Amino acid sequence: MSDRLLINLSFLTPEPTGIGTYAANIFPHLQQLAPTLLTSQKIENYNCYQIPEDLTPDRGTKGQINRLRWTQFDFPKIYKKLQSNLIFSPLPEAPLYSRCRSIVTVHDLIPLRFPKRFSRLTAYFRYYIPQVLKQAEHIICDSQSTLEDVANFFKISDKKMSVVPLACDKNNFRYLDLPTQNYFLYTGRHDPYKNLERLIAAFATLGDRTNCELWLAGPPNAYTPQLIEQVAELGLKASVKFLGYVSYTELPVLMNQAIALVFPTLWEGFGLPILEAMACGTPVITSNISSMPEVAGNAALLVNPYSIGEIAEAMQTVATNSQVRSKLKTASLAQADRFSWEKTGTETANILQKYL
Repeated sequence: MSDRLLINLSFLTPEPTGIGTYAANIFPHLQQLAPTLLTSQKIENYNCYQIPEDLTPDRGTKGQINRLRWTQFDFPKIYKKLQSNLIFSPLPEAPLYSRCRSIVTVHDLIPLRFPKRFSRLTAYFRYYIPQVLKQAEHIICDSQSTLEDVANFFKISDKKMSVVPLACDKNNFRYLDLPTQNYFLYTGRHDPYKNLERLIAAFATLGDRTNCELWLAGPPNAYTPQLIEQVAELGLKASVKFLGYVSYTELPVLMNQAIALVFPTLWEGFGLPILEAMACGTPVITSNISSMPEVAGNAALLVNPYSIGEIAEAMQTVATNSQVRSKLKTASLAQADRFSWEKTGTETANILQKYL
């Protein structure tokens, strides 16, 4: 008997983040298709095919190079050996110039929208991914915004693509009925496209009008010192806190007690922090571009992320108007209920079934 569907989990780490979290949450809903998981981990109740351990992103550049080499040279041999009919890859990676049929997921094209000089990741998106997508049987995108990016950057017909939204872990991110504290919260990386400079500048214009703090949760990187310097220059050291990495279990408490999540990013493939905050009943201020309106619906205050004034006005409104906060809380919980991993998994299974 052939292993008709192979699920590529070569990138999956024991403690998944990002794409790994997506994969870990949807493959249980694909069990009806009797897949074989290509993984270095032992996953109970699944047919697993053991692959090397040194292919994962937590091993840095070496891990990625190893994974791409394995994908190109070893993966086709496994496909042939198991007499497979289709690969599902939860990221845009698949063997090139082979007879392997594949369906892949694209989460975003951020490295092309905001390219970094001499970045291996930009080169990966510019040269490898277009070939993967052109030969794929079908492409799954996190949002309509990502689908349009794929169509525009790579000239791929939208008939070859489907939008399947993500979800969040509602066992972790949920309403806890905690008293609101006097801080706005941002969660995520400190990359320039996250627009933290304008967020800090907007917060600075509030002055003493709200008596609030701004808490930035997320691991520091090369861009963080620039933000710390900006905070110092604006005289905000006492009211802007850099929390660093916040654990998965601690984050819901932070979100529940925040006045609002402020997420004025310039672009996202989906924007998971928006959904996580809404599942906690936390008011959300986010951008009116890219995928953010798709995730937030009518349950957030949408602002022009390039306008410091609009960001500041929304922050002041939420901080000083309890009726707006109450309305946003109710709307947030209802909006979050529209998304679930079961729905994401079922829609993905339906697409895969058509190509098996």
